[in-house]
Amino acid sequence: MVPLEELLKFVLEDAPFGDVTSDAVIPDMHCHAVIRAEQDGVAAGLGEATALFSHFGVTVRQDTCDGDSVKNGKVLLSLDGPAKGILLVERTALNLIGRMSGIATRTNILAEMVRAENPCCRVAGTRKTAPGLRALDKKAIALGGGDPHRSSLSDGVLIKDNHLALVPVAEAVKKAKTASAYRKIEVEVESAEDACTAARAGADILLFDNMTPARVQETIKALQTAGLREKVLVELSGGITAETIRDYARTGADLISLGALTHTVKNFSVTLEIQK
Repeated sequence: MVPLEELLKFVLEDAPFGDVTSDAVIPDMHCHAVIRAEQDGVAAGLGEATALFSHFGVTVRQDTCDGDSVKNGKVLLSLDGPAKGILLVERTALNLIGRMSGIATRTNILAEMVRAENPCCRVAGTRKTAPGLRALDKKAIALGGGDPHRSSLSDGVLIKDNHLALVPVAEAVKKAKTASAYRKIEVEVESAEDACTAARAGADILLFDNMTPARVQETIKALQTAGLREKVLVELSGGITAETIRDYARTGADLISLGALTHTVKNFSVTLEIQK
């Protein structure tokens, strides 16, 4: 989980000089509240919300766990404690739960669609995340049943088109392998010829970028003909949508990565209800 000190920065952003409304109108008193789902989906962000409320003296009961499937109306968290503490954290907690549950829910839907066509294929995220929220976005993908992929440029070698504009693929793969024997080498390819060249050079993963399902199948067949398919994992990315993801899953790929899991997030609807 993201360290508490990082989460507290979100509260500070929302209340840099305190909650002037609650400080003015709410006496020192305790109350009970619940956070409730307002749609069906996969819950996420509950651990982070619990840590924040607890820090401000609120007792939290998790009625639901991160990663659970929930129905509209389901109570996610029950809160007991100082009213001012609950009101201070309310919006930050709902924002975290809403965004993370939205990502987890979307990931789960797409992962189920892919598994129905190809049980061996996994849905993955990308680095197209909101600055400052990557760890939370990646955690939400995992809770939704997806693969978070690289967390940063430091995590793994991914030789992309802009690298290959400067260094030939075989040379790039050789240099990457020389730099580290412990990291897998992934190479972005745009044609069957590029795929075979990268595989022969020793790439572990091939990223087929912006290919149609038909071109993906042709490229995989070329790898099979060359005796290279079993040596590499095949990842697909670029312009894949809910409408086309089943077609891509049927190609026999191992991974499908989608920036849309995190760069275009539909918030999951949650609400906090206070009872005096």
